[in-house]
Amino acid sequence: RNKNTISRMGKVMKMKILEVGSYAVNCSIVTIDGLGTYVIDPGNDAPEIISALDAMGEIPSAILLTHAHFDHVSAISELQEKWPDLPVYIDMSDAPMFAHPFNMCPPEYPLTKRPANLRSVDELGAPWEVIHTPGHTPGGVCYYLAEEGIVFSGDTLFAGSVGRTDFPGGSMTKLINSLKALVALPEKTVVVPGHGPKTAIGAEKRSNPYIV
Repeated sequence: RNKNTISRMGKVMKMKILEVGSYAVNCSIVTIDGLGTYVIDPGNDAPEIISALDAMGEIPSAILLTHAHFDHVSAISELQEKWPDLPVYIDMSDAPMFAHPFNMCPPEYPLTKRPANLRSVDELGAPWEVIHTPGHTPGGVCYYLAEEGIVFSGDTLFAGSVGRTDFPGGSMTKLINSLKALVALPEKTVVVPGHGPKTAIGAEKRSNPYIV
C-alpha cells in the first residue's frame, strides 16, 4: 500500500509515504542526508514500516508525531521494540492522550501506552521547524522543511478540508487561527497531510473553504 515510491526532494532528502491502518494515515519516512531518518505518524502496520526502512537501508533516528490520536501512534511500541532507544517527539499538550481509555479503537487500535523516551517537539533541532497548530487536538503540530519546501500537516490541513474539531480538546476557533501560520508559508510549499492526497499551500489558499 505504498502511496508512492521513494522520491527525492532536492539534493538532501528522500521520502516514502505509506498509507497505514484502516484509517489510511499517511506515515512518512523522511531521510535527510547527514542528519538521519525520521518516521512521521506511525499509525499502524509496523511490519510494513519496518520493511520500508529496511528496503531503504535506513535505521530511524526519531519518530515525529503531529498529534496523539490512536490512528497516528499505534505502531510506536513495535518500532521501539526493534529500536529501544528511538525517541518520540510530540507537543506535550497531547501526551495525556497516551493510555487514555477514549483514545483507542480495538481490536485494530488497542490502547497505546505512553512511549519510552518521549520528548517535547521544542527539543527538535534543525532542519525541522515545528509549527504549533492546535485545534484538531490541543497539541497539534506541523513539521516544516523550509529548504525542501514541504510541510507535514497532520490532521490540521487536508486537501480541500481540515481536521475535525468535535473530539475532546478540539477547537475550531484555534484551528482556524492555526491555519494562518500555514498559509503564510510560500505558495509552492508541498503539503503532506495526515490523510489523503498531497496538495500545496497555494492551492489551499485559493480553494479550501476553511481558508478562503
